[in-house]
Amino acid sequence: MKAQKTGNNNPIIPDLIADPSIVQFGDTFYCYATTDGYNAGLATAGPPVLWSSKDLKNWSFNGFYFPAAEKQLFWAPSYPVKVKDKYYYYPTVNHDIYVAVADSPAGPFTLPKGDFSKENTFPLLKMDAPKGTKGIDAEVFIDDDQKPYLFWAQRGVGRLNPDMISLDTASIVKISTKRGGYSEGPIVFKRKGIYYYLYTLSGHENYVYAYQYSKVSPFGPFIYPEEDIIAKTDVKEQIYGPGHGNVFHIKDDYYFTYLEFGRSSTNRQAWIDKMEFNEDGTIKPIRLTNKGVDPFPSLVKNEVTIQSAEASSTLPEFKVPYVKDKTINRTETYSAQNAFDGSNGTRWLAETKDSTATFTVNLGKKTAIKKVASYFVKPTAGHAYELTYSVDGKNWKPYGGHAEIKVQSPHIDERSVKAQYLKLTFLKGTPGLWEFKVYK
Repeated sequence: MKAQKTGNNNPIIPDLIADPSIVQFGDTFYCYATTDGYNAGLATAGPPVLWSSKDLKNWSFNGFYFPAAEKQLFWAPSYPVKVKDKYYYYPTVNHDIYVAVADSPAGPFTLPKGDFSKENTFPLLKMDAPKGTKGIDAEVFIDDDQKPYLFWAQRGVGRLNPDMISLDTASIVKISTKRGGYSEGPIVFKRKGIYYYLYTLSGHENYVYAYQYSKVSPFGPFIYPEEDIIAKTDVKEQIYGPGHGNVFHIKDDYYFTYLEFGRSSTNRQAWIDKMEFNEDGTIKPIRLTNKGVDPFPSLVKNEVTIQSAEASSTLPEFKVPYVKDKTINRTETYSAQNAFDGSNGTRWLAETKDSTATFTVNLGKKTAIKKVASYFVKPTAGHAYELTYSVDGKNWKPYGGHAEIKVQSPHIDERSVKAQYLKLTFLKGTPGLWEFKVYK
């Protein structure tokens, strides 16, 4: 089965993730996020993995960057901030906000004191937070005078103490906003002397982002723009529920990254679109797109065109149910061509009863190749596999793979051979692929 390249950059990462928080350190972008796709709603969560990229298009991770949280309920991490020689990081673990510390933005992060046991736990902020706020979804902001602030769900804000691991509880206030109702996923940044405070409303397909701004301080007083809803569902584009994310910038270009809810439940993905401003500093409504952004030339070259692919089985298509918005019209397909269509939003999945799943590609002719990258479905649970090659589709020789489970994406195999066919055989792990790439 042949596939057409989509040319779209959204979604950005080949996995189901939510609450993306992107930050650049040096020449590397890091995406701290909630891992979705474990099929039990908020009753469970995937482990903490850290995706990184040089160009916002080619993302990878290897193992866990916060080992103590691997078996915990792990959600909505903020990006870390660097103070002196340490990186301080504020995830939500087991419903409360904690602080973790590392010598590198890539970790490993550790708790400065205690652990996650009931007897020895020291959250920075509990879920039942002061003033009717909710101690989840941390966002850290350091002002030009180096004073740090912590923002959290339901409009909470307070000053962090200079140690970065404790909160000045006397400073806690609840921000007044133009719009009431449940709110989470705060985003705070400063541009040209203006403090911007973004907050979500509603949820699911009906997520929207509203904002207000101050020219005085992170605490306000705030100015409420007339056009304060800057991100909302676009039914025509079939992009739903722009939820908890963050804002980052590359020089003077600003970007809005967010979770997209179009798969329903905890099966979300991360997207990026451009953020633009009016002359007076107000934010223009953000146009959500499938195209996404492409600020850098691709650093990955020499990709071989795959002519066709076939699989031992294919999961039946799935009509995505709606939660709040009946206009959603998505049917997921899982055909083999999805694994080489250039899109992180489509995937091949084998039938659940396929115990010896295989995926085979045809390069069209005998081709000199040097590398294969396999982006597996549910990569945070780990995979073991065998990769073989052939020039005639009948006689197969070993190319790569590993018998032990490894937690990473992509899995890279490098060997210089001439091949027309490549066959991936799953040994352990969910049999499926977001993308399968071959390089010469």
